[in-house]
Amino acid sequence: LNKLCGTNYPLSIAFIVVNEFCERFSYYGMRAVLTLYFVNYLHWDRDLSTAIYHAFTSLCYFTPVLGALIADSWLGKFKTIIYLSIVYVIGHVVKSVGAIPTVGDTSMHIALSMVGLILIAFGTGGIKPCVAAFGGDQFEPEQTRKFFSIFYMAINAGSVLSMIVTPILRGDVKCFGDDCYALAFGVPAVLMVAALVVFISGSGMYKKVPPEGNILMDVCKCIGFAIKNRFRSSKHDVKRKHWLDWAEEKYSKRLIQEIKMVLRVLTLYLPLPMFWALFDQQGSRWTLQATRMNMAMVRVYLSAIRMLNALLILIFVPIFDFIIYPLVGLCRVNITDQKMKKPPNLCYSFISTLPENTSVYLTDVPINVQANYIMSPIQNLTRNRYPSVKCEAPTGVFSNLDLGLLDFGASYTFILKKEGENIVAARFEDVMANNVNIAWQIPQYVLITVGEVMFSVTGLEFSYSQAPANMKSVLQAGWLLTVAFGNVIVLIVAEGGGLEQWAEFVLFACLLVAVCIIFSIMAYFYTYVDPSQLDKLYQQDAAKGESEDELKMTEKMTKL
Repeated sequence: LNKLCGTNYPLSIAFIVVNEFCERFSYYGMRAVLTLYFVNYLHWDRDLSTAIYHAFTSLCYFTPVLGALIADSWLGKFKTIIYLSIVYVIGHVVKSVGAIPTVGDTSMHIALSMVGLILIAFGTGGIKPCVAAFGGDQFEPEQTRKFFSIFYMAINAGSVLSMIVTPILRGDVKCFGDDCYALAFGVPAVLMVAALVVFISGSGMYKKVPPEGNILMDVCKCIGFAIKNRFRSSKHDVKRKHWLDWAEEKYSKRLIQEIKMVLRVLTLYLPLPMFWALFDQQGSRWTLQATRMNMAMVRVYLSAIRMLNALLILIFVPIFDFIIYPLVGLCRVNITDQKMKKPPNLCYSFISTLPENTSVYLTDVPINVQANYIMSPIQNLTRNRYPSVKCEAPTGVFSNLDLGLLDFGASYTFILKKEGENIVAARFEDVMANNVNIAWQIPQYVLITVGEVMFSVTGLEFSYSQAPANMKSVLQAGWLLTVAFGNVIVLIVAEGGGLEQWAEFVLFACLLVAVCIIFSIMAYFYTYVDPSQLDKLYQQDAAKGESEDELKMTEKMTKL
């Protein structure tokens, strides 16, 4: 096989990693503005927006089961990725069209958006377990951890770039006088097309493991037969070590052993959805929390703060791979500074009761306030005291306006009117100021990113390494199902809990602590297996069986 320059990695992996980068840009770029699209464009309330967001995310992580079934039982991983990527692209196109203001009414926008999201969920979910397992197939077993580290870095590199680009496209580009969600969704669609083209380009270099029949159906039939046979057995039957051993009358020992391996791993996954229940609230509750802190900082939050998680992963993955994990191995146990411009953190507008236009100088650039009760465009500003703001009318009337302290997160409207020879500003605080700065979310992101690096990369590698060769995609899908159930938990709490936001956060934190204790106990009793040893064992058994059959046949021939 051709090697990637300077490494012992196969060259084919470059196409898979670039494909994953583009696909993750596509997915996270669309999802970065999805909650705001629901709230600001479709005019849904916060709870409904949160519920739909997590319902969509859940569907994205339930559909991997379908993708794994198709890949392992029918088409193989390569063809499954191609066909479902086409579904993915169609979903993005439909979603983008649904965000064009001139295409139908609100009902049409909602219908197209929901159809687009469903297609995207089937596309992204269907290829998730296939791409990860297909990439692992290109490597030797001892190289898989490095692959999954590179793979996860590609995911987050795409995420970082998408969280910079799509919020800018949404906010800085105007479509028919409004935020351009059509463009913010359209660019991810283009990146998904690029992902598909790149993946197909590497076709001749891939190691393609053929599907081995309807393995998931065989698994279900074997489990069903074992349960049925167990309950039909009598007291006098020989006891079996494991309940699955009751299927030995009909199914091979190898299949039974493989199912045992998969079920032991899936059992270990039972507590894990709670981690994702907290983690995926970054795109819903954390976004809405940021908008409460600071109405004028939505764009800053989307393009900087939420990007921090993915950026920290790019930093932490090599640190953990080359420093932390080797140090842990020695014990025999099996952020950079960024100079940024000061962001705006409040918003304001003016209304003039005067018969003539007026210029107001809060900054070097004047704000033109039209006469006769016409509101000026809403502007962003940094927190400060503004005791003497120049205000000038064309007739030469000049005044200094005392606007007072303009505080964090507030939204102000100032009404200009004339008192004697002076112009004065009556102040109205439309949205109350908040003294909690959005920067308080940064420590949360640092901590949750450290957890994600240790949790996700290890989980991907664990799911691949502990799966039999014919069930790699199935167990990857099982891992992804933990994300789906985590979002279902959020969906239930958001819609049915009726809790205040702070109470929700405390509830989730307490539940995760309890789950960590339970998982630690379960992990302590888990015994690692080597699927390759299983292959050798059953090859030896098969050879031994053939030798015994030949010996019996020889004995019969001798007697004759």
